[in-house]
Amino acid sequence: QVQLVESGGGLVQAGGSLRLSCAASGSIFMNAMGWYRQAPGNQRELVARVTSAGSTIYADSVRGRFTISRVNAKNTVYLQMNSLKPEDTAVYYCNANNIFGDHWGQGTQVTVSS
Repeated sequence: QVQLVESGGGLVQAGGSLRLSCAASGSIFMNAMGWYRQAPGNQRELVARVTSAGSTIYADSVRGRFTISRVNAKNTVYLQMNSLKPEDTAVYYCNANNIFGDHWGQGTQVTVSS
């Protein structure tokens, strides 16, 4: 069974930076890996996603501020978040896809104060 372990969330002032990490257990190769977020009262939304070949997509709201990257050999994905805004406050979830389907982390809280 695949487990995704997230780290790096926390409290930061507007304009600050945070780096999220997510490591997938096991040796089965992950296809796409990414980050989603969910703020109170909102639906979960895609933040950024990266394929095993390195192709990336970003939500319009974070493009230019966030950077997603991954290390295939470690089944690990990162999200560098710069110029954070209060509206980035949410629980951030790691997602990974392999031949067995979609897998989710338990989420890490990111809070940006104004």
